[in-house]
Amino acid sequence: MTNDARRWHPDTALVHGGTMRSAFGETSEALFLTQGYVYASAEEAEARFLNKSPGYQYSRFSNPTVTMFEERMAILEGAEVARATATGMAAVTAAILSQVSAGDHVVAARALFGSCRYIVEDLCPRFGVECTLVDGRDLAAWEAAVRPNTKAFFLESPTNPTLEVVDIAAVAEIAHAAGARLVVDNVFATPMWQKPLTLGADVVCYSATKHIDGQGRCLGGVVLCSQEFLDKHLQVFIRQTGPSMSPFNAWVLLKGLETLGLRVERQTDSAGKVAAALKRHPKVAKVIYPGDPDHPQADLCTRQMVKGSTMVAFEVAGGKEAAFAVENALGIVKISNNLGDAKSLITHPATTTHQRLSEEARQELGIGQGLLRLSVGLEHPDDLIADLLGALDRA
Repeated sequence: MTNDARRWHPDTALVHGGTMRSAFGETSEALFLTQGYVYASAEEAEARFLNKSPGYQYSRFSNPTVTMFEERMAILEGAEVARATATGMAAVTAAILSQVSAGDHVVAARALFGSCRYIVEDLCPRFGVECTLVDGRDLAAWEAAVRPNTKAFFLESPTNPTLEVVDIAAVAEIAHAAGARLVVDNVFATPMWQKPLTLGADVVCYSATKHIDGQGRCLGGVVLCSQEFLDKHLQVFIRQTGPSMSPFNAWVLLKGLETLGLRVERQTDSAGKVAAALKRHPKVAKVIYPGDPDHPQADLCTRQMVKGSTMVAFEVAGGKEAAFAVENALGIVKISNNLGDAKSLITHPATTTHQRLSEEARQELGIGQGLLRLSVGLEHPDDLIADLLGALDRA
């Protein structure tokens, strides 16, 4: 990674950041589909494994194509280093588990993707790591949850699926005062619209499956952090447990990064128009969109995010039956629990992404039976609005 790359605008870094070329001088990034690497001598192999000689050892540890993806993400995010993983959940799991041990304590916002909540609420306690869930919007709740053994804070903002916004800078300050690190899942904001590291976060995670690929092709995740965190915690965890990204997926994600800025800009603009149209429909009880002046935390959204999100949440009057009827009446928008895709996708969180939570927990998070989560794609906004309003009329 050159120093020049750190000074580029994001659009330039998304195309050129981290690129390495072989002796063939290829234009596109090379795809290194190899498991292992050959050494010139036994002495070189020994030096490589002792980390005294630079180079690759085994693609579970690192791979040239994966390295290019990691370096491009680090440049974009403004991180010292990045490590790619097989999935977004592998990234979250590695970011949290790599830094805690039995007897430690984690504080997490209660508004999390279902699988993320499982990591802190169910998995961590199985290995002696306690967890406290708090209302992420309530700074006093974060402070009250701190214990002498608190090692990590974890949140996502905007949250999945109700698009609450958490004050990252304020939570980071509380975490650091307690001697803990803050991990932020930044998927809904994307690296284009929010930079948690500049707000005080210590570690940032992405499901690259979402906007970074953006075209429904492959799985991937990435953890971004300091060199110190990598050396002390993350590197050995990933090396020994093996949540490795495949070189092919890294190559696909490099291609996705080239158009990330263009796609997210268009999707965000369309999401704002869709949200405004949904607010006017009589069958819509509520619309939640971070770029909307009526968002409950509109001031924080403006301070913390460059723009809104590609995501819209809206509640249909009539509960589950009405919400299902709207989904089933759609033509352009597809029913899917994925997001960040070129295609607009809609899901019913209470029966999909958050179905494992109790009804009480869902109500606490504002996930009602009429709530739908919409990921806005690259279709023309007028066509999306017509599809959604027509489905609401027919439901």
